[in-house]
Amino acid sequence: MGGEIMNLIKVCLSVLASLCYSYFIVSKIPKGKFRFLSLLPIYFLFIALPLLLSSAILSGITAFFITWLATFRLALFSFDSGPLSAGPSKSLLVFIAAACLPIKIKPNQQHPSRRDHRETPKLPINFAVKVLVFGVFVGFNQYKELVHPKVFLGLLCCQVFLFMEVLFSLCSALVRCTTGLEVEQPSDEPYLSTSLQDFWGRRWNLMVTNLLRHTVYKPVKSAAETVVSERWSPLPAVLATFLVSGLMHELMFYYVNGVRPSWEVTSFFVLHGVCLVVEVGVKSVFSGRWQLPWAASVPLTVGFVVATSFWLFFPPLIRAGADTRVMEEVKFFFEPVREKIPLLNTTMS
Repeated sequence: MGGEIMNLIKVCLSVLASLCYSYFIVSKIPKGKFRFLSLLPIYFLFIALPLLLSSAILSGITAFFITWLATFRLALFSFDSGPLSAGPSKSLLVFIAAACLPIKIKPNQQHPSRRDHRETPKLPINFAVKVLVFGVFVGFNQYKELVHPKVFLGLLCCQVFLFMEVLFSLCSALVRCTTGLEVEQPSDEPYLSTSLQDFWGRRWNLMVTNLLRHTVYKPVKSAAETVVSERWSPLPAVLATFLVSGLMHELMFYYVNGVRPSWEVTSFFVLHGVCLVVEVGVKSVFSGRWQLPWAASVPLTVGFVVATSFWLFFPPLIRAGADTRVMEEVKFFFEPVREKIPLLNTTMS
C-alpha cells in the first residue's frame, strides 16, 4: 500500500507540473497548431501516468480525470476553445480544476457563493443516502454467487451509477469549497430518460457529453457539411461521437482490467449511436405528431440501456475480475466508517 501511495503522489505531482506548464507557458503561445504541438508531451504523459497505479479504483479515476478529461480539454485549449479558454481569466486553481475534474463551472457568476434557487426540482435522494445505499450494495456483492446472474448485473448497474454520482458530487463540493464557484449538475436523473437522445444528450454524464460535443461532434458535423446536406450532417457526427466514446471507454477498461481489449465496450457505444440515429430519423418522420407516453418511453429507454449493458458493457469487467477488485478496494476505503454505521457493518462484514 505504501508503494501505491508513493506512485499516486508522483502522478499528482506530474499532473500539477504539467498543468502549471500549460497555464504559465503554453497559454502564451498563439492558438493553433504550435500550441497543440507544445502540448504533445503532456498528452503522452497523461496516457502513461495511470499505468503507474495498480489499484483498480485509483487507476480508473486517474485515467478518467487526466487521460480523458484533461487531454481532451487541453486539445480544445490549443485552439482557444473549451472550458479552459471560456469566460474571464482564470486563476491557477480554477484552471487545474477545470482541466481535470468532472465539472462544468456555471458561466457569468457575479456572486459565486449564491445558489440558484430556480433549479429544476430533484428527487429527494441526497448525498448521504447515496453513500449509504452504495455501501449496502457493496456489501451485497459478497453474496453474488447466491443470486441470479441477471440480478447481480442489475446491482452492478446501480453500483456504477451511485459510484459515479458520489464521485462527481465530491468533486463538485471540492470546487465549491476551494474556489467559491458554482458548478452545473453532472447528471440529471438519467433513470427518467424518455429516449436515447434524452439519456445521452441531456441526462447522463453531462461533462463527457459536453466535451465530446466540442471535440468530436461539432468538427465532424462541420466537415460532413462539405459532403452532404446540413440536414444529414449530424448523422455521421453522432456515429463518430459514439465511436470515440467507445474507444475511450475501451482505454479506461484497459487501465482497470489490464487485459487486451475485447471491443465489446466499443460495440456497446456504436450500437447506441446507430440506434440513436434511427431514433432521430423516426422522430423527424413523425415530426411530433405522435410519441410514446412517458409511462412507456421511460421503461423502454432505461430497459434498453440496462439490457445492452448486460450484454456488452459489463462482461469484460466481470471476466477480468475487475468488479471484485473494485468492491474489495471500496470495502477497504469504507473500513474507517463501517463500525460507526450498523447497516454497513452488517452487510460489509
